Formats: sequence, C-alpha cells, structure tokens
Amino acid sequence: MPPAKVSENQCRGYIVPVGGAEEKESNPTILERFLARSGGEQARIAVIPTASRLEDTGSRYEHIFRELGAAQARSLEYHRREDAERGEWLSYLKEATGIFLTGGNQLRISTVLGGTDVARAIRTANANGTTVGGTSAGAAILSEHMIAFGASGSTPRAGMASLAPGFGLTNKVIIDQHFRQRDRIGRLLAALAFNPFAIGIGLDEDTGAFIDGDDVLEVVGSGCITVVDLGELEHSSMDMADEGDAICMTGIKMHLLDHGSRYDLKARTAHPSAHR
Repeated sequence: MPPAKVSENQCRGYIVPVGGAEEKESNPTILERFLARSGGEQARIAVIPTASRLEDTGSRYEHIFRELGAAQARSLEYHRREDAERGEWLSYLKEATGIFLTGGNQLRISTVLGGTDVARAIRTANANGTTVGGTSAGAAILSEHMIAFGASGSTPRAGMASLAPGFGLTNKVIIDQHFRQRDRIGRLLAALAFNPFAIGIGLDEDTGAFIDGDDVLEVVGSGCITVVDLGELEHSSMDMADEGDAICMTGIKMHLLDHGSRYDLKARTAHPSAHR
C-alpha cells in the first residue's frame, strides 16, 4: 500500500517511529518532542492502544500527554473490528493534531484496523499534515512493509523475518524496534534482502526517528538508530537460500546515528549531530 497522496501546497506530517520503552517520567524527551510537533499546548492527541492487551495502556498515555501540556488527549479503544465503526471516535481521530499508537503486538493492529475507515483516516491525516507516531508495535505498523515477527540473531537467515502489510505512511523504510536490546540486525537484513528498495531503520529502546515531510530523519533519544542502506547492494543469495540458510549480502552500507544526527532518506546521506 503506497503512501496517501499529499495535496498540492500541503506538507505531509511527521512520521515518528519509536523503538519502545521510551522514558515517560523523569526525562520524556521523545514524547515531549512528539507533542511539540503535534501542536504543543494546542495539541489534540488521539491514542490508539490496539496493540496492547493491558487495560490501562490507553489511559496511561492519555495522562502522560495531558501532564506534558496537551490541550486534549483521548484514548480510542479499538479492540475489535466493529469498534472501527464508532462515528464519535472516528470524528475525534480526524480532528486530531497528533496520533500515537502504543506498543504490544503489531499484528493486533493490522488485523483489527487494517482496511477500515480508521486506517484510511490515519493515512489521510498524515498526508494532510498530522503527526503520526508509535512505539514498538506502533512503530512497526507505520511503514508499507511491516516485520510481523521473526527470530533474533546477528546473522541474516532465510525465513528469519516474516513480513505483513502495514499502514503505508511511508514506503521508504522497513522498521524494527527494540533493536540492539533484542539483537535484531539479522532479521532486519533478512527483511531487506527480499527487495533492497527500502532503507532499514533499527530503533534502539528510548530512541525515536522524527521523519519530516521532506523525508529527513532526526534521531531523538538516549540510544542509537541503525540505518541499513542496500541501495548499492552488489549481491544477495536470498533467491538461492533454503529455510534457515545464512544469507550472503555484499555492498551494504550501515550508519549508527545518535541523538541529533540526521539521515536524508531521499539522498541516502547521513549527517552527524551538530554538537560534534
């Protein structure tokens, strides 16, 4: 599913995938920045806790965004497909200045909301300037191709990553979360080996990628983002590999970017933080 068309003279809103376990209390840098990009004190935040099975996930984020200064924050409890038909919730979602999807299981998001008016509203809102972000599972669902599940490990192997359709806010990246904490470089490489068109974004915990309307990514948080660029890939053995075989890949470019660093997804160029 390609990104929704951006209207003439309009700029797409920020896309903000977060690697999970973001700091919420003592130093909530990522959530503060998300709120700022969503309108600050005038922000109207819609929280979507569909990925989580915990009853208080949505209300917790409601409280956090209100404490950070949002004018409004409301959790839309989409837990069944019929919930997506609730007109009042859909109206609030369409008027939101920021939409935030919580962590949990990304397949719960896709199976509950995929193909619904809610999914379409999120895509349209972002194309019209609304900031859309998510943490952990909520980050994975944002791109066109989503890593549904897979094995940990540093060596890419055939069958290591299973892909599913995401919301398609961008088709330029494939996102993986809890990246170095759960040793997921192998499965991100395996996912990219199918087609090197996309750029791999591996998000450490408490680390977010703020991707603006010009497709320039800024790193915010205490960890790093691993950028895997297969634009100059010379060889991939994916087409010849049997299930479980190690995959041979040559010509890979990789960047490790910390807070304040930027990456231009169009030009495929990395820029270290200015403080260096």
